[in-house]
Amino acid sequence: MSFITIPQDSDFTLANIPFGVFSTSTNSTPRPCTAIGNHVLDLSALSSTILPKVLSSDASEICSALQKTTLNAFAALGRTARIAVRNAIIEAVKTGSQWQSEVESALVKMADAKMHLPMEIGDYTDFYAGKNHAFNVGVLFRGPANALQPNYTHLPVGYHGRASTVVVSGTPLRRPLGQTCPPTNSTPNFDQCNRLDIELEMACYVSRPNEMGSPVDIANAEDHIFGYSLMNDWSARDIQAWEYVPLGPFNAKNFGTTVGAWIVTDEALEGFRTAQLEGGEVLPYLKDEKRSGKGVFDVELEVLVKPAGQQEFSRVFTSNSKNLLFSFSQMLAHHTITGCAMRTGDLLGSGTISGTDKTSVGSYLEATQGGKEDIDINGVKRKWLEDGDEVILRGHAGSGEGRVGFGECSGVILPAEWGRWSKVTGMKKE
Repeated sequence: MSFITIPQDSDFTLANIPFGVFSTSTNSTPRPCTAIGNHVLDLSALSSTILPKVLSSDASEICSALQKTTLNAFAALGRTARIAVRNAIIEAVKTGSQWQSEVESALVKMADAKMHLPMEIGDYTDFYAGKNHAFNVGVLFRGPANALQPNYTHLPVGYHGRASTVVVSGTPLRRPLGQTCPPTNSTPNFDQCNRLDIELEMACYVSRPNEMGSPVDIANAEDHIFGYSLMNDWSARDIQAWEYVPLGPFNAKNFGTTVGAWIVTDEALEGFRTAQLEGGEVLPYLKDEKRSGKGVFDVELEVLVKPAGQQEFSRVFTSNSKNLLFSFSQMLAHHTITGCAMRTGDLLGSGTISGTDKTSVGSYLEATQGGKEDIDINGVKRKWLEDGDEVILRGHAGSGEGRVGFGECSGVILPAEWGRWSKVTGMKKE
């Protein structure tokens, strides 16, 4: 129990202790924090009061890292430092804590906190490890007999995304413009995206880097992961359909990717490890003997949508992160097997996490069968996202005092801005 009030069904119990970065109207400097109930706890403030007294001989290095404007320096210190801070926080906020006055002076109501990207992201790679999603999409384009490509179950398929347009939850996204080529055309148009979609994903952040030429051994991969977050990889399906042959996604994905504000660590999720989906035989470097096939987490996921003009959000899809074919450890091991150097703060997305029916998918593409059918959102029909639509992703594991949640990963779609683009392209909306 904590002297800080934690509402029932809060994502942020003492079993969690996630990490993020926040600022306030009275102190605009971004700084590390954790979440407890409906409050943000300023770890930068604690680094000059409580933490130097309760941490080990590494206190100076840890406290210095917690005074930075991102979590990169703290993440780079590794698992031991992270666990030490986590344990110190739990002790400091327990009922009867000798540190209650210091903690209370570092508490900020969550409603008064402005959340920032938790880490500076140098590189971003999005995988395609949601087997059901890959199958569903493959059926749409190639039929059930050839839904999955021959390589799919043998390696984590992925592509390099654009880190510069990864934004924190709550940041509005503007509808992109680009080249599209409807089936009736022989040449492309320049138009706004009219098939805008979501992708329900999870993501992980790299903590410890590896040297170029030195792959990450899967047995040690978890030591290179700081923690996990929710992610929405917004997708322009009509732009994607025209550009993806032969090299895959490009402009259809680079206009915006939303991540949750909170990073949940292995320590919080350890009790929720479970078996991933079955696939083909993998090569030895992808065999995770440590986890024996239990490399993913049992995290309940949901997608809520508030159509433009409506007052309430409606739950549209539900899924679970155990619907992944590959774990993040396997993704990291594969990413580095060529000798690719990962850096602290690099972001890895899971790919869309879907179940096996239309209510458990992670994209409109699947639910509408490529735009052929409507989704009913509390009486509002949708095939794709429209301007003003708001989307929230949520995820949690466990319940009650043992609940571990990720908060929200949210965004709203703003109309395309033709004025800016017309100066560059010389084109105007007809």
